[in-house]
Amino acid sequence: MTTLFDRYRLGGLDLPNRVVMAPMSRVRAAAGGLATPSMAAYYAQRATAGLIVSEGVQPSLIGQSNPGTPGLHTDEQVASWRPVTDAVHVNGGRIFAQIMHGGRVSHPDTTGFQPVGPSAVAAVGDVFTPNGPRPAPVPRALDTAEIPEHARSYAEAARRAVEAGFDGVELHGANGYLISQFLSSNANLRTDAYGGSITNRIRFAVEAVAATVDAVGADRTAIRLSPGGTFWGVEETEVPELYADLLAELARFDLAYLHLEATADEDVLIGLRRAWPGTLVMNPVVPMGPKHTDRSAADHWLGLGADLISFGRAFIANPDLVERLRTDLPLAPADLNTYYQGGDNGYLTYSAFQHSA
Repeated sequence: MTTLFDRYRLGGLDLPNRVVMAPMSRVRAAAGGLATPSMAAYYAQRATAGLIVSEGVQPSLIGQSNPGTPGLHTDEQVASWRPVTDAVHVNGGRIFAQIMHGGRVSHPDTTGFQPVGPSAVAAVGDVFTPNGPRPAPVPRALDTAEIPEHARSYAEAARRAVEAGFDGVELHGANGYLISQFLSSNANLRTDAYGGSITNRIRFAVEAVAATVDAVGADRTAIRLSPGGTFWGVEETEVPELYADLLAELARFDLAYLHLEATADEDVLIGLRRAWPGTLVMNPVVPMGPKHTDRSAADHWLGLGADLISFGRAFIANPDLVERLRTDLPLAPADLNTYYQGGDNGYLTYSAFQHSA
């Protein structure tokens, strides 16, 4: 029987366990989207994970969603990431960068630009800005001729990620951000080759993946998806068919892995597991939902055929999460108020389990 603590071969990487640290925004970057020494310490503390996936990293300024997030579109940003990846590797870890283009989930106060998206349809809810929460603005619909440039931005950021020492990249195709917006049936109202039919709605995702594979190789390229998810107001019709067709196209590339969120019924997700010929990373709960991934949920999905299991919030307050899971130690709770406040409090202030004498 497969366990969380079995080794796993992921492309050119030998993972010591099947625990993945899921990408989580922590908004601790310095001005200019630079990674910091505190970020190096944070990720190094969690290097016992089989694989770390970084917080979302914008591939361009217009692709930035939230203030305080890091980028991979300037030489200075590349240089700032090298101490982070070095710290993870020195501590025995492996780390992929999550490349995240926010699309319509952004604000001019954050980037200086009107956000862009498949169509001129605003996201639902308030977005974060340097001046506090603001209603999501109506994005500018991308011209057909512009779309390949935004697909290539993932690949360009991936090249910079490898230059910065990352072991690979995960394209953020989930949670209502740009790739997810193109997959959507209500954020994407286009009538050209990128909208309408399932074939057209998956086109942007496939082009972004193809460009990234061409840039850094298939074994360094992965994607995260949230089938049927409703983040930021996106809706998707024909979810099983949409994702079956998308996975059929993506399977041609022999990617490092597919990362799925449990945003659809389990039978739909099991069908996608059966359809996907490669490595599956499963996040067994809805991100930021009421449930947290625990050992029971992990074992359940390993039994259903997942290869690796991603844990999100449990890693915030438990840098030694792998050992706590291995030895059935209690998990420390995280302070929600410090998730995004900046600074080292609630970031570097959690320690490994302290055994009493």
